[in-house]
Amino acid sequence: MSPHRTGEMARDVLVLGGGPAALCIAAALADQGLAVALLAPDDPRAPWPNTYGIWGDEVDALGLGHLLEHRWSHTVSYFGAGDPDPEAAANRPTVHGRDYGLFDRAALQGHWLEACGRGGVELLQGLASGCDASGASSTVELADGRRLQVRLVVDATGHQPLLVQRPDRGPVAGQSAYGIIGRFSAPPVQPDQFVLMDYRADHLSEAERAEPPTFLYAMDLGGGRFFVEETSLALAPPVPFAVLQQRLHRRLAHRGVRVLEVEHEEFCLFPMNLPLPDLQQPVLGFGGAASMVHPASGYMVGALLRRAPAVAAAVAAAMADADAPSALLARAGWGALWPPALRSKHALYQFGLGKLMGFSEAELRQFFASFFSLSGPQWYGFLANTLTVPELLAAMLRLFALSPWAVRAGLLLPPRRP
Repeated sequence: MSPHRTGEMARDVLVLGGGPAALCIAAALADQGLAVALLAPDDPRAPWPNTYGIWGDEVDALGLGHLLEHRWSHTVSYFGAGDPDPEAAANRPTVHGRDYGLFDRAALQGHWLEACGRGGVELLQGLASGCDASGASSTVELADGRRLQVRLVVDATGHQPLLVQRPDRGPVAGQSAYGIIGRFSAPPVQPDQFVLMDYRADHLSEAERAEPPTFLYAMDLGGGRFFVEETSLALAPPVPFAVLQQRLHRRLAHRGVRVLEVEHEEFCLFPMNLPLPDLQQPVLGFGGAASMVHPASGYMVGALLRRAPAVAAAVAAAMADADAPSALLARAGWGALWPPALRSKHALYQFGLGKLMGFSEAELRQFFASFFSLSGPQWYGFLANTLTVPELLAAMLRLFALSPWAVRAGLLLPPRRP
């Protein structure tokens, strides 16, 4: 990564961050013909630690199916209570009938790095410590004393951004997960199977079942390797990793499965209900910094890929005016990233998440059983955030009609604040 001296070159945009969101928006901006630099504290070419999943239809629509490391057609969830008898109705799977994929992390990273290379994105190493974006251009101060001047700064530094400001709406609910990639004494899931949610809780005591619910997210990686992850949908404060780890091992042991070899441990924690940022601020956000995590599912990579081109195009169009100040450029980007329809959907999703956080283990199982009895296009569009506002409202009304009375009552009660 090359050092920078003030005045080396004129830059249009400086992207802060080195993860998926930063590389995605840097590549999209460069594709618009803009001069882009990316500033990260570490080398953005270093391997990423976390896994990223996506529905097959979603990645196919983007033309990026070749970036998947694994793809499953046998996709299921379990919303029964669980039973020692494998054939019992309480163990009956809900079949999704829709492909699910896991990104090849190196391939996805390489896809964006290659696009950055084609677009001439300059890779800089350093940490931003402040920014003055009040004038015609933005000046970013680095921790080592350097200063970089650009027309626009994009903060893609994650859920606790360096520069982007968002309102304080109280405690934020986090989705936490503890997972293992490894080998086991027996298959934890069926061959070639992907399990989106396994809420069976027959391995827990009645007292434990009264605690915040968790579910298993698991998949067969082939060659005797599996990924199993115990997950809490959303809670504030989040469920501790130690609890998730203990529950995962309890779940496996209850089904006669022992961990033989741990190839990789995954610790994942991210906010699910961040408020939208101030859309008038002169620094543009993207990714977690811009509250782009889907409040209903926790997914973000599909949204990054879909929304980056429109944001980049809006910024490039605004930059055609050589006198446009940073604040105006950022406003153009914010408008493309969070248009009224997406803001409305974000509010609806957050409203729904607030309801779910108040549900008991049994109510949550009933809710998701009802949710996945929606038509495929409805539940898929809900989770992928591809429905229009009227379609989303129709799906939510249909879900209410399909739900048992206990779930309806929970949906009608005031939402629980995290």
